[in-house]
Amino acid sequence: MSKPKIALIIGSTRATRFADIPAQWMLAQAQVRDDMTVELLDLREYDLPMFNEMASNMWMPSSDPKAVAWQKKLAEFDGYIFVVAEYNRSVTGSLKNALDQAYVEWAHKPFTAIAYGAVGGTRALEHLRLIGVELQMVPTRNAVHLGMGDFFKVHPGMGGSGKMADVEANLLPAAKASLDDLVWWAKATMAARA
Repeated sequence: MSKPKIALIIGSTRATRFADIPAQWMLAQAQVRDDMTVELLDLREYDLPMFNEMASNMWMPSSDPKAVAWQKKLAEFDGYIFVVAEYNRSVTGSLKNALDQAYVEWAHKPFTAIAYGAVGGTRALEHLRLIGVELQMVPTRNAVHLGMGDFFKVHPGMGGSGKMADVEANLLPAAKASLDDLVWWAKATMAARA
């Protein structure tokens, strides 16, 4: 069986987003492993319109070329890592829209996340897991949570260093467990889809 191909998806598109810092850190954690390949996908680069199709592509093909391009890109992957910013106790609007723009491509594939916010992005990740279940995805048990104390140490706009290395010791066990889960489920679902 080939190594799972994983997309790391940055779920925020705000000009002032913090997401790039944890995304690059999580990308580095995945890239040092020899049991997966990983590619960074930035929602800023896809310029997705707000979902305006007659139905999900589970029921009929999408008409918007940008949505179709997004679906084709997602189809390349065997699993996903989401960078989840918590906005008002949920995921960002841009991430929710990106999830809604596909269905077939998400189904029967696992995901994990690195989440951040007041309580480590837990509430947003709970919402993401519920959305994922509806999309027939496999949410992993483990995820990386960057809680408020560590968030303030790292976030440059809030007086932090901008360096995940300053809080890395707190996150490495969760990163390993998350990626271990993701690879296990990716291999299982790859075999099942085959």
